[in-house]
Amino acid sequence: MKKVTIYTDGACSGNPGVGGWGAILQCNGHEKEISGGDKLTTNNKMELLAVISALELLKEPCQVDLYSDSKYVIDAITKGWAVGWKARGWKKADKSPAKNVELWERLLNLLENHNVTFHWVKGHADNPYNNRCDELAVNEWKKLK
Repeated sequence: MKKVTIYTDGACSGNPGVGGWGAILQCNGHEKEISGGDKLTTNNKMELLAVISALELLKEPCQVDLYSDSKYVIDAITKGWAVGWKARGWKKADKSPAKNVELWERLLNLLENHNVTFHWVKGHADNPYNNRCDELAVNEWKKLK
């Protein structure tokens, strides 16, 4: 399996509001930056889209180390929340509806193809790749404003 490192971030101006996401993929000494945005979205959707968009670029099953500052994404996967929501018909433990179901479906499907280890990083701190992803995300929402 190829080893890939991915960094992701999402950003919003207003929540909901105009938003952007950015990701950096690294493999075998190569690096690729990707980004996108939406005129009306939420920060959590942008965080999810950054992860999904990066994983969708992988053309074969990979061993992935994924770094994100989103506790929403990291905890929902590593603590099994998203799998639980799906098992309960996209209901949370308190029976309220889960949000962003279509994005969680896409992410869970991608995770069946890749061996992904999720790592939380502190946002706006000393990780240059996370900071670059934030810059990519902010640049996207600024283009849409």
